[in-house]
Amino acid sequence: MLPISVIFGATYYMQTSYNGIPVPANGKPIDYKNGTYTVPDHPIIPFIEGDGTGRDIWKASQRVFDAAVEKAYGGKRKVEWYEVLAGEKAYRQTQNWLPDDTVKATLDFRVSIKGPLTTPVGGGIRSLNVALRQLMDLYQCVRPVKYYAGVPSPVKHPEKLDVVIFRENTEDIYAGIEFREGTPEAQKFIAFVNDEMLKGTKKKVRLDSGVGVKPISITGSKRLVRAAIQFALDNKRKTVTLVHKGNIQKFTEGAFREWGYEVASEEFRAQTVTERESWILGNVEANPKLTPEENAALIEPGIEFASKEFGESVVAEVKAVLAAIGESHGGGKWKSKILVNDRIADSIFQQIILRPEDYSVLATTNLNGDYISDAAAAQVGGLGIAPGGNIGDGYAVFEATHGTAPKYADKDVINPGSVMLSGVMLFDFLGWNEAARLIESSMEKTIAQKYVTYDFERGMQGATKVKTSEFATRMIENM
Repeated sequence: MLPISVIFGATYYMQTSYNGIPVPANGKPIDYKNGTYTVPDHPIIPFIEGDGTGRDIWKASQRVFDAAVEKAYGGKRKVEWYEVLAGEKAYRQTQNWLPDDTVKATLDFRVSIKGPLTTPVGGGIRSLNVALRQLMDLYQCVRPVKYYAGVPSPVKHPEKLDVVIFRENTEDIYAGIEFREGTPEAQKFIAFVNDEMLKGTKKKVRLDSGVGVKPISITGSKRLVRAAIQFALDNKRKTVTLVHKGNIQKFTEGAFREWGYEVASEEFRAQTVTERESWILGNVEANPKLTPEENAALIEPGIEFASKEFGESVVAEVKAVLAAIGESHGGGKWKSKILVNDRIADSIFQQIILRPEDYSVLATTNLNGDYISDAAAAQVGGLGIAPGGNIGDGYAVFEATHGTAPKYADKDVINPGSVMLSGVMLFDFLGWNEAARLIESSMEKTIAQKYVTYDFERGMQGATKVKTSEFATRMIENM
């Protein structure tokens, strides 16, 4: 057996094989201690090829990955790819959609990549993707959305959108706490809510309802926002926007907003400024003689019509901001800080279309992030070119964001861009930035040459429609 590893407080022995597949003899596992990854020159990286079109996509992507690593490092570095089983292939071989050995391998080797997986119909696992995220506590779903010149787009200026979405990955409705309508569990839950929690109110849950629980915690919210702000700092991004539906769901989504601001002001005070703080500081810079009362009226138009208590609270807010950061952030210094603001979830859909340049990093709850990332991807060409990563403390799984498209399976026609760009994320995560840039630049060149798969070709004039494998070959030639 390979060296002992400790995972989630339990001791495991790395195996020499998983699901009967031998571990590559020439590679070494990635290590993680005290928040730092140690990446050997020949890391063992598990992959799940995926279902449906995943088979074609992975073959093409692996060729590109290997070529980029060889070109960048001249043989000094090499990925030892290791197949682990999930989805249809796993079920055929083991009668299990997600074998224990697969989960253990992704834990033991820490960083992996996967193609699209089907969601089994009927009982058992609801989603293999969600299962992996929850089992490994991959609480960050990171989805960069960026335009590559020449890709067909439904908007006039797709190049203005360059945003990274941090989507909470384990809570919200994706926690999967729900009860089917008509079951004893649902009836018991509804009775408790109606008879105990809503007693004496006009609110009631209809008896013929399916019901679910939407947990949004301080822990889950703060660690997600913390990761988003740190990413913005590390990558010189200008803004972090908290996206929520707190105007309606005040104690869940609204709490996410408040906890996010707490992270910014308490943990990143020297590096951040909130939007309201920027207004207060900007007003003083424009008019140094401004009184706190006058400043309050500028940041809250119509304050004179509000209650006395509200007016006093805004004036107190102005005084507190000036006392706390007037010296450190005033005199225009706040303009060099990361701006932390918030937007209502439905508003952000129009904001990223009308004013995409104003947004850099979005941090949001799970369901909101699911919608927003797909909508943003549509602006730059669709899910076929949208990568994703699921990241926790010590573990990461990079993945295609699209489905399996079974009607195109094994036809060598599908766009491999999502997995290839997920590989870019993987290599950046490992610190192999040279390989990442080679993949990215070769994709840009190949698209610019109008040498593309059918999904792009049908929206481009003068393009050459090519197979998945042919697109990969041209990318390798363009490195």
